[in-house]
Amino acid sequence: MPRLNRRHLLQAALAGTAPAALTAAAPAALAQAGFPSKPIKFVVAFPPGGATDLVGRLIASKLQESWGQNVVVENKAGASGMIGSEQVMRAPPDGYTALVTITTHIQNSAIFAKVPYDPLKDFEPVSQICLSYLVLVVKPDFPANNLKEFIAHVKANPGKVSFGSFGTGSSSHIVGETFARKAGLDLAHVPYKGSALMLTDLLGGQIPCAWADVSTATQHIAAGKLKPLAVTGERRAPLLAQVPTLLELGFPGFEPLGWVGILLPAGTPKPIVDKYSNEIVRIVKLPEVRARLYEQTLMPVGDNAASFARTLKRDKQLWQNIVTAAGIKPQ
Repeated sequence: MPRLNRRHLLQAALAGTAPAALTAAAPAALAQAGFPSKPIKFVVAFPPGGATDLVGRLIASKLQESWGQNVVVENKAGASGMIGSEQVMRAPPDGYTALVTITTHIQNSAIFAKVPYDPLKDFEPVSQICLSYLVLVVKPDFPANNLKEFIAHVKANPGKVSFGSFGTGSSSHIVGETFARKAGLDLAHVPYKGSALMLTDLLGGQIPCAWADVSTATQHIAAGKLKPLAVTGERRAPLLAQVPTLLELGFPGFEPLGWVGILLPAGTPKPIVDKYSNEIVRIVKLPEVRARLYEQTLMPVGDNAASFARTLKRDKQLWQNIVTAAGIKPQ
């Protein structure tokens, strides 16, 4: 009998295990190749009626058309998007559960002492759909017609004026606190669970002003129900070209815009992530989709997974710096 050395034994072992490994990998490969083979769930981390919900439903409807599978939208709001994000983080990484969220996804770690997920490690970025502006709005009877008059009124009434945001830790909260600090204003913060509820109270007179998504405030501005005083961003918002930016008015540091994006659970196979990313890039280029986004004063982006990953990493540090400069302490 020939003597077997260590190399022969290793070759024999590998020969025996290779078919088993290939057999085990086959179902996963087939599942990826046939994706999607059943309905998909889009978890929107905010309530119905806001920009996040609008974008999520728009992309879901187009994916449904192109992939031939139902894409069900589920609003899972609360805790500045953390409830929806956590649900998706814990979902099987098979591509059948996706997260539709906004900038709070990476802002929360700077605002809250306990966040149930790592915004970078626990998710696979798919695509940044669009960018959004914020606008400082007041009721028509508010005694200010521009930002200078607004600042003068608040300073003349310290502690008596509050501002609404669409959630603790949201962009509107951070921008509101940062602006108040830079302008030397004593403004109380009133957080809401989403922009729709915030605007309802603003229109009803329960709060005097708010930092709102331009996408949801524009219709009320056009109807004369709200007065816009200033917007965020480097350039003026397309549908509010008459409203100056904070930068123009002498308040730099508000150039970063919020985003709406789609992510999958960490560990989702790359072929599935790429399939999502490539299709969403195509969808956002469609004239009807771009027109719908522009109607809501949302700037179409539709970047790929790698580009969105770089944005998330950059924005996490950027917003951490803004929060620290604003003196906002983790809650």
